[in-house]
Amino acid sequence: MGIGSSLFLIAVGAILYFAVDADISGLEISTVGIILMIIGIIGLVITLFFLGGWRDRRRTVVEERPVARGREYY
Repeated sequence: MGIGSSLFLIAVGAILYFAVDADISGLEISTVGIILMIIGIIGLVITLFFLGGWRDRRRTVVEERPVARGREYY
């Protein structure tokens, strides 16, 4: 799950929880909204954890050495 899909789940869950006021028999829309927000937050935390871990491991140190040539330029 990426950052975009996590933010999408959080947004849809917030809309269902705060804005929708419909009644469906056997289904609480506010509960579905809370579940979607929790899943989105967990996915966002996991995604940021893995992105932060990979970024630190891929650092490479480039050492520049001076190049000396044995001939003169005219």
